Amino acid sequence: MTVCYRHPDRATALRCTRCERYICGECMRGAAVGQHCVDCAQQGGAPRRSRPLVRAASATPVISFGLIALNVLAFIGQMSSGQLDSELVLWSPAVADGQLYRLLTSAFLHYGAMHLLLNMWALYVVGPPLEGLLGRARFSALYLLSALGGSVTVYLLAPLNTATAGASGAIFGLFGATLIVGRRLQMDIGWVAAIIVINLVFTFTIPQISWQGHVGGLVTGVLVAGAYVYPAAPRRTQIQVAVSVALLALFVALIWWRTAQLVS
Repeated sequence: MTVCYRHPDRATALRCTRCERYICGECMRGAAVGQHCVDCAQQGGAPRRSRPLVRAASATPVISFGLIALNVLAFIGQMSSGQLDSELVLWSPAVADGQLYRLLTSAFLHYGAMHLLLNMWALYVVGPPLEGLLGRARFSALYLLSALGGSVTVYLLAPLNTATAGASGAIFGLFGATLIVGRRLQMDIGWVAAIIVINLVFTFTIPQISWQGHVGGLVTGVLVAGAYVYPAAPRRTQIQVAVSVALLALFVALIWWRTAQLVS
């Protein structure tokens, strides 16, 4: 895992385009082409930015690691109790009956060890850099909104007799966010674009994969990340909060509409 040259306790994938040293969001300074570290910006006479585009939140990506731990603990619970799946997975008739919590709890359950391993490996790879760039609060909101966006899309479009579980919606949201953040910071995004395309091919060609959850999470992640990194500094925080709340309100409205359809 690469770290900021000035803050070795902060994971990052961002580099200074002049000296190519790794920098965190706090150390990033805007440049005519790409971004510079503090030292290169000072040497080039570039002005210091009082409000960096993104902020490194902490020494350790505790949210990313905490989410991995939570998913693993949930899987252990699944193996220990045969009733956990039936009580917490996403099953549309149960959601329509008032068990709305399934829209989120299903994102922490997995069908088998390989399902868990693939999702947690992806979270381990893309989670810490995003958490370092966005900060804990924004990263947490991104993850949960992506998970919910995937679940709501499943609720809207998946067959009624289908039970769904997995963190894939949230993971696709992180992939989409990595694409947007990387593009905003003028980083190489070819690798994550390839990952998204490959996973979408698998999604639509392999049976029993929830394309609704994957696509819903991906679209949500792209929208949230765009709101987090593109607004101008004076109103950046207000726009970030407004977009997050608006998406949540949209999800609530869609859930209400779909529930009304199913119970009528």
